[in-house]
Amino acid sequence: MLLTQASVSIHVSPGLGRLFASSSARFLAAVLAVLGAFQPAVASEEWLTNYRQAMDTAESSGRPVLALFTGSDWCPHCKTLEQNVFSADVFRSWASSNVVLLMIDLPQNGISQAVRDERSQVCINYGVRTFPSVLLLGPDGKKLVAQTGYTGQSADEWLARIQEHMPASQAVAGGTGRDKTAAAHVHESLDEAVEKARGVKRPILLVVARPGDNKAKSHSESLINDPEFGSFTRDHFVVAHVAPSAPSGSTTAQSLENLLGGVELPPESVELIVTDDGQTPLFSQSGAQPPARIVNGLRRFLAARQAARFSDAARR
Repeated sequence: MLLTQASVSIHVSPGLGRLFASSSARFLAAVLAVLGAFQPAVASEEWLTNYRQAMDTAESSGRPVLALFTGSDWCPHCKTLEQNVFSADVFRSWASSNVVLLMIDLPQNGISQAVRDERSQVCINYGVRTFPSVLLLGPDGKKLVAQTGYTGQSADEWLARIQEHMPASQAVAGGTGRDKTAAAHVHESLDEAVEKARGVKRPILLVVARPGDNKAKSHSESLINDPEFGSFTRDHFVVAHVAPSAPSGSTTAQSLENLLGGVELPPESVELIVTDDGQTPLFSQSGAQPPARIVNGLRRFLAARQAARFSDAARR
């Protein structure tokens, strides 16, 4: 017998109908609650979802990109990070004026294969294998720092760690120059740097260029503004941008002469000098090199310095 919709009739008593309706409502509410638990808490207009668009925005604004790699419908730690940190007012306020937000979401369902392939390629490009992962990227796309997983930090704690790795300076949209972050990071005199170094117990990195030398000034400022150089030096040095001259006969003048080895700085050149006390040079290299090469040289200096300290300790 062929049954059609018109030929099937089911009689439900009023009491049973009310019970069925009540059970259905509870079941639907439970389903919606489960589905809601896997919705990305931070999916909003504040977060871009296209990598290229985020990088274009970063380039035009001079701000770094904070990229979240998440799995919104299968990763519970991602959800917790989003709820505890990214939904907090302190984070949203900070992000609105400091970074470009990018979400690379790879859920099990809900996106096309083309979008999945595009987002997966971003993960491959940056070596992301763990979710959640958060990367801070310079406007040029270079990775400044990566955080993987989430261990329950508060929004303030989590944000403080990221803030430590923010670029030393950022280009101001519509213009150039160092912002307040850079001004706080780079000292303008040797005396200031020495005083700061005593407190934080870090070596001093001097960026030395002749006053009135526009090319040298431009090059040194470009170096200081480089995200990789700024992030690395902020973590390991006290940085000062100084001229190789001071009032004749002053202590500072004698110190700079000692640090430069008594040699006059040639035109258009920038010299980088590492010292502990502002008197004795420990390491130097030309600031005319690419920032990545300069950072590698500074890394080797720190590694050799640490090895020497271990060796000295072992002999005692």
